[in-house]
Amino acid sequence: MRSSPPLLAPVFRSDGQARLLGALLLTGDELSLTELADRAHMPYGSAHREVERLLKAEILQERAVGRSRLISANPHSAVVPPLREVLLIVAGPAVLLRQSLANIPGITSGFIYGSFAARLNGIDGPSPQDIDVMIVGDPDIDAIYEVCREVEQEVRRPVNPTIFGPTEFAEHSGFLETVRSRPVVPVIGDLPWG
Repeated sequence: MRSSPPLLAPVFRSDGQARLLGALLLTGDELSLTELADRAHMPYGSAHREVERLLKAEILQERAVGRSRLISANPHSAVVPPLREVLLIVAGPAVLLRQSLANIPGITSGFIYGSFAARLNGIDGPSPQDIDVMIVGDPDIDAIYEVCREVEQEVRRPVNPTIFGPTEFAEHSGFLETVRSRPVVPVIGDLPWG
């Protein structure tokens, strides 16, 4: 069964293809097919078929190490730099926030919510104008804002952090109930409500 094109960037064949390319082109990582399937949240077979298409198009390259195939972006492809630019805008926020927030101690959970998360979860609507990020924990607030400013420059959209301590997040305010009831995109840690 073929999935519909992603709502944030209908230039990609599918959400899976956009996530798979984002996992490689935005990080510069070299991953096994299993790692790539996990990171792109795709079944192994689907990831394998997509990788074969992208290898044939010379957007990706592979290297054999023992019995493993390691997949990475093809640095010689003229298509990779413009694809990376598009991916930064549509898939970059989650990838870049995940990498940067992982370096800040005190975060128990972080996720994207609001219109950007809704579009990534397949809910139709206008293109998001910003990215809302919820951080739960007791991190250095200045470090959170610095990361968001850096990511904002890369993805060309405002990145708005909201920070709650674990006790505050457990409260039942109208705002938090709304956030919990709508789609989110996990970035770091487990979702704090199950």
